[in-house]
Amino acid sequence: MSGMLAALDRWNARHPWSHNQAYSRVVLTHGRRARVGGGPFRALDVGCGTGVLASRLALEFDEVVGLEPSAPTAAVARRTAAHLPAVRIVEGSLDAVGHEQFDLVTLVAVLHHLPLDPALRRLRHLVRPGGRLVVVGVAAETRRDLGWSVLSTVVNPVVGAFRHPRRRSGPARAQAPTAPATETFEEIRTLAARYLPGMRMRRGPFWRYVLVWEAVAV
Repeated sequence: MSGMLAALDRWNARHPWSHNQAYSRVVLTHGRRARVGGGPFRALDVGCGTGVLASRLALEFDEVVGLEPSAPTAAVARRTAAHLPAVRIVEGSLDAVGHEQFDLVTLVAVLHHLPLDPALRRLRHLVRPGGRLVVVGVAAETRRDLGWSVLSTVVNPVVGAFRHPRRRSGPARAQAPTAPATETFEEIRTLAARYLPGMRMRRGPFWRYVLVWEAVAV
């Protein structure tokens, strides 16, 4: 068994791909549904990384703010979105956008880097009435996650080989800091339900969950 796992790790290393980008279509679909009223439509990508998702959101929204706490990564994001006047990259924490509100607020593999309770309370106020919060998150695994974890482990190298059939080489890119998740799916869902009434949350493949909350329109 250990030999099989080692071989799987070597295969994955030869065919890397982004689990987060696999959820871009989910975010964009919810983003289109978040455009309520006459606009202009605004989106906030919290922890925007190198700006890939923020750039894609610029095709759907009149203004996109990419919020990134890492200065080197924010610099890369600015270069990524330099040709898109709708995208504004802001270096800083959730407080950097002040009292602004958005039709769409999204976090992709970011929430587990933040203190969960204050982050959820802050995020709630960033979504304008009628808008949506979309979280693609990472949770600490439990036995209830075993089925999705096994499926992801089997499918992961297949998808990697399809997306990157050959080993990629080239200059290193800025990498966002990584950290293990400490809260479980159930713990996140319990706390999120307190601050985001009516939110929906489900497990998904590739060690991710999706949380969607629609702010009540007034």
